[in-house]
Amino acid sequence: MQRPGPFSTLYGRVLAPLPGRAGGAASGGGGNSWSVPGSHVQLSGRSQFGAGSTSTGGRETNTVCPGPSAMSKAEEAKKLAGRAAVENHVKNNQVLGIGSGSTIVHAVQRIAERVKQENLNLVCIPTSFQARQLILQYGLTLSDLDRHPEIDLAIDGADEVDADLNLIKGGGKDSKNLGDQWHKGIPIEVIPMAYVPVSRTVTQKFGGVIELRMAVNKAGPVVTDNGNFILDWKFDRVHKWSDVNIAIKMIPGVVDTGLFINMAERVYFGMQDGSVNMREKPF
Repeated sequence: MQRPGPFSTLYGRVLAPLPGRAGGAASGGGGNSWSVPGSHVQLSGRSQFGAGSTSTGGRETNTVCPGPSAMSKAEEAKKLAGRAAVENHVKNNQVLGIGSGSTIVHAVQRIAERVKQENLNLVCIPTSFQARQLILQYGLTLSDLDRHPEIDLAIDGADEVDADLNLIKGGGKDSKNLGDQWHKGIPIEVIPMAYVPVSRTVTQKFGGVIELRMAVNKAGPVVTDNGNFILDWKFDRVHKWSDVNIAIKMIPGVVDTGLFINMAERVYFGMQDGSVNMREKPF
């Protein structure tokens, strides 16, 4: 498979009807967490010009689209990811989870287009303030998990995806192991008063280095939508991520991590050549 390099992967997941929550996980500017069980999809979308040919063989599909427009190749790849997710998985009468980040913008745009073109009845639940604003901006129906605890499909972005479709939430890297290509660390959301003891505990148990994520346009640390801090853990070796994720979440003061373990069923990669690759979780 051609590597996507710096381009974004959009991931989503099809979720079973069980209660869950949105908000609280460490991701970028603060907070995506989808704790509603179900099938999960990582997605890279279809170009706005429409797909060319689509072929399916085994567990990998490739959709070829026209060449990139005036936008950057990275942004074009994000558009491919976002639109493919919506094109292939959004259906009438669904409750959708809407994630955060630059790639999700293209997904929401395509959702809005399809709602108008096909008269779809959709309800959207945001994971963050940005997602909420996107839903309102495009005139989609906004809801929450109190009113709609059963989510059919959640769409979001991922920084890195390993061979088992475990994810670091938050540039679109396809790797055999987490950390092979993504070196900015795993985000950990913590309550402000606990960031020092949490940092010490994680590095003592698992090694690596932890940095408090600092804001760019203001003095001080990044503050999530929930009023918490984000630690970036730059690990120095491959771990058994399911065990590490549980152990970190058990540390007092940790709200959530940016590790998504055993949640994704499909991943779509927007590629440099304008195509989209889809990979399914091995069963």
